[in-house]
Amino acid sequence: MFLEPTQAQTEFRERVEAFAREHVAPQAAAIDERNEFPLALVKQAGELGLLGVTVAEVWGGAGRDYVAYALAVETVARASATVGAILTVQNSLVAEAIAEFGTDQQKDRWLRALATGRSIGAFALSEEEAGSDAANQQTLATFDGEGYRLNGRKVWVANAIAADVAIVFAANHSDVRGREISAFLVPLDSPGLVRTHRDDSLGVRGLGCVDLDLVDVAVDSSQMLGAAGQGFGVARWALEGGRIAIAAQALGVGQAAVDEALAYARRRKTFGQPIANYQAVQWMLADMATELDAARMLTYKAAALKGRQATVATEAAMAKLAASEAAHKAADKAMQILASAGYRRGSTVERLFRDSRAAEIYQGTSEVQRMIIAEAVVAGQ
Repeated sequence: MFLEPTQAQTEFRERVEAFAREHVAPQAAAIDERNEFPLALVKQAGELGLLGVTVAEVWGGAGRDYVAYALAVETVARASATVGAILTVQNSLVAEAIAEFGTDQQKDRWLRALATGRSIGAFALSEEEAGSDAANQQTLATFDGEGYRLNGRKVWVANAIAADVAIVFAANHSDVRGREISAFLVPLDSPGLVRTHRDDSLGVRGLGCVDLDLVDVAVDSSQMLGAAGQGFGVARWALEGGRIAIAAQALGVGQAAVDEALAYARRRKTFGQPIANYQAVQWMLADMATELDAARMLTYKAAALKGRQATVATEAAMAKLAASEAAHKAADKAMQILASAGYRRGSTVERLFRDSRAAEIYQGTSEVQRMIIAEAVVAGQ
């Protein structure tokens, strides 16, 4: 088994590293402080092919494989968790879903614009009563004889503050739980759709999260993504890729925490020597590096299998679980190593500590990932 990236993957990562170093890292603290969606920076990412990494070139994408995509997200997230998360939504949850399930007309309308950065996309699945229990959709799609009317409220819709289109999930019947859910491509300037204020988040600030209120939003059948009543399958497929990408994002945040802790341990002296010489600090650094590298292998495995087998639900769940928890532990240990230098508002480690926690929640909590993994284990898969 060969675990090193290919030359093409390495060269792509090097270009992304230059972009992250020169453009993303200098803005990371300001994005967090101002809690503003970095639209100009996202457009720059589009010019580099980062908004449609796995989308075919004929549709404006970079046409790369999922390992290259994971490497890119990890690299960007090492500079800014927020920008890394924006990429996961644009790529895995929106562009890839349209590439997989969309008609040629839908691809021509949206995919090329999304992959090149001319348009921003959002994924409207979560509701107040449909988070971990995503099948419990309360938003309704009512057929009116010509098309559908959407009514409901979506919450914590990332990218939506700047998005041009959202994939909106709605139940076709109020009394058929978990089934008869359809997905629709809805322009966010549609009459009856209003972006509403969302409470400020602890970390990954600047992700552009808002709620969407839909009141008699008219959509026609040509806007349905995939078959009628098969929208939950679209969501599950998209989330498989999304969880691999969030694992990669978490790895970037965790590695940034290691970078900060190691740099500080080398320069900070007590009793006449760097604290990096003390075994207590060395063991924390060893645990951080080991846990992140183990999670990295799971993430790369899931990425390598994406597209090569029918589903990577279990592999993606394992990757997200391991990477998000390793990143959280790394940020926690980094704060312990920096002590008061890290435990203050405005420090890089304080930002990483807040950012790392989000990866254990969005696109399926750690508990949801354990449910998915356990189901496969019990079934002997």
